[in-house]
This record gives sequence, structure tokens and C-alpha cells, in this order.
Amino acid sequence: MIIGIDLGGMSAKGAVLADGKLLGKTRVKTSADRSAEETASELSRLAMEVAENAGIDFSKVQAIGIGSPGVIDSRNGVVVNWTNFGWRDVPLAQLIRDKTGKQVFVTNDANAAALGEAKYGAGKNYEDSVLITLGTGVGGGVVLNGKLFEGYKSAGTEIGHMVTHVNGKLCTCGRRGCFECYASARALIALTKERMQAELTSKMWEIAKTLDNVDGRTAFDALRMDDEVARGVIRDYVAELGEGILNLAAVLRPQAFILGGGISAEKETLLKPLREYVYPRLYVSETYAPLELICAELGNDAGLYGAAQYAFDRL
Repeated sequence: MIIGIDLGGMSAKGAVLADGKLLGKTRVKTSADRSAEETASELSRLAMEVAENAGIDFSKVQAIGIGSPGVIDSRNGVVVNWTNFGWRDVPLAQLIRDKTGKQVFVTNDANAAALGEAKYGAGKNYEDSVLITLGTGVGGGVVLNGKLFEGYKSAGTEIGHMVTHVNGKLCTCGRRGCFECYASARALIALTKERMQAELTSKMWEIAKTLDNVDGRTAFDALRMDDEVARGVIRDYVAELGEGILNLAAVLRPQAFILGGGISAEKETLLKPLREYVYPRLYVSETYAPLELICAELGNDAGLYGAAQYAFDRL
């Protein structure tokens, strides 16, 4: 049996993965105010508590897998850099191994989510899939031939920082024109506000009332009310998302792109125009190499499934 832990900036979740199911799900608070050593101790206690809640003797646990934010040296289980917590070169796997006596494996949290969806969620029927998460930024991961692809020294698959606009908008990473500047939920919100300010008769005003209330659903809700301004917002947003997918498809050509994050809750309202944009523009025809555009299924549990599966694959 394997324990998966999904480490985040405000909390960490843990669960036992047994026979494809999550058992004993438990959550604890995390804080940037705690040292790496203190956080490792908390995660070690979490692992033991998860086993207890699942009714499993901790001695029967084979390994612990962790999905962590930041740049991860997964070969050595080291968090090379996690800006939010101020971590640099933290040997997280070793710290937890010393406290639990278990083998510990660490990967990036987005990679863990991609692996979780690939093995247990929307991608379970495909050998090759790419997860794209649409949130504050754009994240994701790549699974090829059923295996997580991390790149050299686990430094690859930073999907959100693929440049889609040369000399475009300034990204938080310091470069310009990154995919996430145009395809993230934050980008959709900014585009929605821009169009609302230009068109004061749009039904988006009826929905949001003020610009401060605009979120990733506003344009979709107005589209369902047949608002033409909202239709333009979604059309242009889908084009930005679609171009990124087309670039990834040209290089990787997976069987499926899986969309996660809050915007993916729109499902067919998002997928239908996205398919209409992407399929005619593929370099290799979709009729020759079928490509599925689908939404994630596991929600916030994807990272737990993936972290545990990552450890299982490394044993």
C-alpha cells in the first residue's frame, strides 16, 4: 500500500491508495512560517494519521509519494526551489524518510495531478495524455507510454511558460508572451473586464454588477444568455488556449488533452468551441491520429492519486 501526499501552500492532504481507491483522506494546515524541518515533521505525522484513519498498520505501508509545488529534483527527492515557502535545496524525501522509515519519492504537484488523471481519471483509457490546468496560471504535466515525462533533471513540462506571443505580455516569470498570460483563468477574467468596459450594454454587467465581481464564469454565463460580447470573449479566449494546444500537439501528439482547473467546470460549453478551433488546424489530421479534448475527472484528488502512483512506479 502507498500513501500519497499533496503538499500546498495552505494545507497538505494525504490518503492511502489501495486497489485504485483513496482511503483515510486527511488534511493538515501548512504555513510558510514553519521551517522545512517542521513541515517535514508535520507531513510525517500526516502519513501516520492517514494510515490510522484508513485502518491500516503503518508497517504495511510500502512507500510515500509527495506532490510538491516548486522546482523538484525528483531523482533525489529535493525541492530545489519553492518561492512561496522560501525553500532552496530542501531534501524533503530524506527528511521524511528519517522520520518514518519509509521510502519517499517527490515530484512536482502538477506532474502528480497529470499522472493521477492519466491512471485513474479522464486519461485512464489512453497511453499518452497531457493535462493542462487553467487556474491563476497554466500548469500541467505529460504522460507518455503510460509513464510520467519530467524532462532532464525534472525541469521540463512547464506548459504555462511556453511562449505563444513573441514580445507579448510580461509574465510573472520575467519573460514575455507566455501561454499562461493568455490562457489562464486570470487572463480570461482580464479579457472579460476589458470587453465589459468597452461594451456597457453587455449582459455580463447584469451578471457581475461590478468589475470586482468578474470571475472565470462570467463570460460563460452571459454566453448562455446569448450575449454577443461574451461570445466574442469566449471565441478569443478559446483561440489563445487552442493555439497552445496546437503547439503541444505538433510536438507531442498525445491521444488526449485533459483540461483541469476551475474553467474546466464549463465542460462542453468550453470543449465544443475548442474542438471546433483545434481540429481543423492540426498539423496532422485528427482523422488520421484521433485527438480527444476532454475535462479532468478527479478534481482536487488528482494530486493524491498521482503522488501515490508516482511512488508506486518508482519502487
